[in-house]
Amino acid sequence: MFEQLQDLEAELDRLEAELPGVFAAGDRAASRDAGRRHAELKPVVDAYRAWRKANADLIEARDLLDGETDAEMRSYLKGEIAEKEVAAADLEAEIKQLLLPRDPNEGRNVIVEIQGTEGGEEANLWAGDLFRMYQRFAEGNGLRIEVLSSQPSEHGGYRDVTFLVKGPTAWSRFKYEGGPHRVQRVPETESQGRVHTSAATVAVLPEADEIDVAIDPNDLDIDVFRSTGPGGQSVNTTDSAVRMTHKPSGLVVTCQDEKSQLQNKEKALRILRARLMQIEQDRQHAETASARRDQVKGGGRSEKIRTYNFKENRVTDHRIGLTLYSLDRVLAGALDDVVDALAAAERQRQLGSE
Repeated sequence: MFEQLQDLEAELDRLEAELPGVFAAGDRAASRDAGRRHAELKPVVDAYRAWRKANADLIEARDLLDGETDAEMRSYLKGEIAEKEVAAADLEAEIKQLLLPRDPNEGRNVIVEIQGTEGGEEANLWAGDLFRMYQRFAEGNGLRIEVLSSQPSEHGGYRDVTFLVKGPTAWSRFKYEGGPHRVQRVPETESQGRVHTSAATVAVLPEADEIDVAIDPNDLDIDVFRSTGPGGQSVNTTDSAVRMTHKPSGLVVTCQDEKSQLQNKEKALRILRARLMQIEQDRQHAETASARRDQVKGGGRSEKIRTYNFKENRVTDHRIGLTLYSLDRVLAGALDDVVDALAAAERQRQLGSE
């Protein structure tokens, strides 16, 4: 491990010497890759240098103890040695975690798609609740949200809603949310007070840059039509809505939220690029459970990743067996305890496999 760390330290030194020239050259792809690599290397190398200093201090303290005869001074040095041993052990554990394979999507914005699936209009209402939960969760983590596409339902929910989450921690905070989310409650549409079980699916896609996914305009069929649903004066009276079909893959994206046809085209392209990149990542990592096809699955109740039970104020994440009796707080955006537990479980699995 420490031979590898010496190589990483040398690589960081070379990269820091080369960075000004890379940025000055104006090559966007090279600048992005160099910046990301620097962000990967620096925490590891900083921890390695701190570990190396802690061990040097430890050796020095032990040497002083060997030559010391004064009882009070020996007691002091023993305390110093104990503290330095703990510090060195903590740094070694930190280094092992930092050396775990880095998620290639770390640092990217994410595109989140929510769709009501099983349960009729109640599923659409639940999709709306999830969307508002994620809005508050993003805000609490210093992230920004931009709606890309939406189809509101009759009672204030969404048949589907797609939004962009912007910020350096967007992927790390949202990547565990992909999959079917089951709700157990008495819906607004229920007149006899019976508890219903419904579900909505969430798909989480890393946003792709134009550098990552090049789309040939000749591969696109673009139809324009009049927007439907609630909106301003021009939303329903002009052909501003866009339906974009990517002929090689068969993917179809529809955007109608903006009054401008050009803006809807740009949003559709962002969604399409993200979906195409996810397909390529799925192909390269077919065994990865976070692949979009595994996230969405059939949308049925039996395939849930998480259950929200209103009667018991309970949230259960079935992947790690975590249960919290704070549903009200979670729906208000306090998802950090769940996400942190999922991240810790992932690190433990990685450490075990390593």
